[in-house]
Amino acid sequence: DAETEAFLDEISAPLIEAAGLQPDNVDIILINDPSINAFVAGGQAVYIHSGLIDAADTAEEVQGVIAHELGHITGGHILRYGEGMASATKITVLSLLAGLGAALVGAGDAAMGIMMAGQQAAMGKFLSFSRTQESSADFAGAEYLSKAGISGQGSLDFFGKLLNQEYRYGYSQSDEAGFYRTHPLSGDRISALRGVYEKDPAWQRPANARNQANFERVKAKLIGYISKPSATLRDYPETDQTIPALYARAYAYHQNARVDLALETADKLLAKDPDDPYFLELKGQVLLESGRPRESLEPLRRATDLTNSEPLIASLFGHALIATEDKSNYEEAERVLRAAVGRDRRNPFAWYQLGVVYAARGDTARARLASAEQQVMNGEYGLAIRSAQAAESGLDHGSPDWIRSQDIGMQARALLERQCEMQRKRNCAPG
Repeated sequence: DAETEAFLDEISAPLIEAAGLQPDNVDIILINDPSINAFVAGGQAVYIHSGLIDAADTAEEVQGVIAHELGHITGGHILRYGEGMASATKITVLSLLAGLGAALVGAGDAAMGIMMAGQQAAMGKFLSFSRTQESSADFAGAEYLSKAGISGQGSLDFFGKLLNQEYRYGYSQSDEAGFYRTHPLSGDRISALRGVYEKDPAWQRPANARNQANFERVKAKLIGYISKPSATLRDYPETDQTIPALYARAYAYHQNARVDLALETADKLLAKDPDDPYFLELKGQVLLESGRPRESLEPLRRATDLTNSEPLIASLFGHALIATEDKSNYEEAERVLRAAVGRDRRNPFAWYQLGVVYAARGDTARARLASAEQQVMNGEYGLAIRSAQAAESGLDHGSPDWIRSQDIGMQARALLERQCEMQRKRNCAPG
């Protein structure tokens, strides 16, 4: 969602800069998963579950999570993951050798006890390493919040929610239970960080009103989009005429195929701000997905213009132009979609739509090139190689598109070889 991406980019930018990183090099990625979680998995990317957005009440709570995850990135914790595994593996191997030695001299029970104790020690060693990383990320996150002038109250509030979850589901707060957890106990984290946050000059600083308003919008939109309509309409009743409530209900009505109510609600939003590109996008999306592509063109065209061809909105507009099945719209569709992929090449939907336009206009070579772009992003490496070869044979030798077709072919081959190598390793692994 373009609005959600813009919101996450905006609230994370000052934290990324405070961490000494470049905002353009860090991706904040939302995953449709109801669990309350966030993580990093290599590179400079922070993944946030939709369940975390749903559980949070303020933009500052989300910023506290992002700051913590940035602490993992700057600390190189993913790269150091192997250190913890290596130490644990060493203990496991030694315990197995000792157990084997005991078994050879006829002490079977002792051998089993030695191996079980070794496994337990290895697990403890690894989890201790992991908890140390989590504590390090906590304090790094506190530093980044401070440098960005953001109160740590949101971070503490969110840890409080995690603590409540632990009590709710019966997790013990004892040190013994905590020994087997990959994170320090939430109560301990709150206690350790409170002193740091309360001494910070930003502690009493009011929350950013713009960030909070935008957070409430994207949270309501997310709930309306992925929750059951009945639950959304219960949480956002008709009596609530605020922007977040209208947003949530519009998507709930759209999910229920109540098109008239969805459009009526979208118009109420546009009455509040006729030039809000995301309200225009909503109306255009409802019209397009309800089988009325011609009517969707005006709001989607305005939304595209107002956002300077934001890739996700422009892709939707290009799709609407094609869906009219009016060939006079194809030239505009090509222009719009090329602008979209020019700003974000990692957009398989836009490449697919661009391929449709090229095919309809008889430009088979560029249609195959667009297919190759889409296929390599979707992990269809064999198809990408064949599409790239077909494109290369039909394009002018040495042209930018010809060079690009070669690049995609080489990229797809390398990724396919890596995939096959990983598969071979899995097949050879014991068990």
